Amino acid sequence: MTELREALHCEWTKLRTVPSTGWLLATAVVLTVGLGLLATSVMKCPTSCDQDPTKVSLTGIMLGQAAVAVLAVLVMTGEYSTGMIRITLTAVPRRATALAAKATVVTAVVLVAGAVAVLACVLAGGLILPGNGFSAAHGFGPVSLASAPTLRAAAGSVLYLALIALLSLGLATALRDSGVSIAVVLALLYIVPIITELGTLDPVWQHRLQRYGPMTAGLAIEATRSLKTQAIGPWAGLGVLAAWTAVALLAGGLVLRLRDA
Repeated sequence: MTELREALHCEWTKLRTVPSTGWLLATAVVLTVGLGLLATSVMKCPTSCDQDPTKVSLTGIMLGQAAVAVLAVLVMTGEYSTGMIRITLTAVPRRATALAAKATVVTAVVLVAGAVAVLACVLAGGLILPGNGFSAAHGFGPVSLASAPTLRAAAGSVLYLALIALLSLGLATALRDSGVSIAVVLALLYIVPIITELGTLDPVWQHRLQRYGPMTAGLAIEATRSLKTQAIGPWAGLGVLAAWTAVALLAGGLVLRLRDA
């Protein structure tokens, strides 16, 4: 336990003293809120009354997650590029402890930034969307944290960002190269949604990709309407992403343990 506390202190010191940390967290918030504002501004009912107002408000998560992924990748690969990883593993001989400390610190900062971004998106949606026709007159409830479905979607979106960070950290630990890790993470996140949107796949495979792709499944947590028509339920979808994350962290942990720094 003492070793873990010391490792957490070291990782927090490293993370907060690297300039890119603040910039990437700020970028994640700006991208998330910015795209959310744009989506809520252009979406209007009755022309788009089939939309889910809460999900529209949280549209920016799809873009903000990229900055979160890059941050998590650099937390690990930055140490390999500078050789700092040797010092880290000398100070913390138990490699599982070293990885756990990094994961804990990254998760903490992403949860804070994610909470700020999601709260801003929900507030913006609650203010803008009623004026765009998403009101009680058209059968819509308020986009507010006082609404249980919206609260679930908001809290789940924050957890989604944390899981994306851990998924990225795990892959970066296994791959050890910044460029390769970022490319793999972004491809894993964005290629499946692109393929499913093309409409050229067999419907059965399209449904499977929507259910089991890390991003398509994870973002099901944002849905608050027509849940029975979704490819996967909100919490089940987040569970699929958690499974992807667990596999990535396990793979990264095994590589970290078996290979030299």
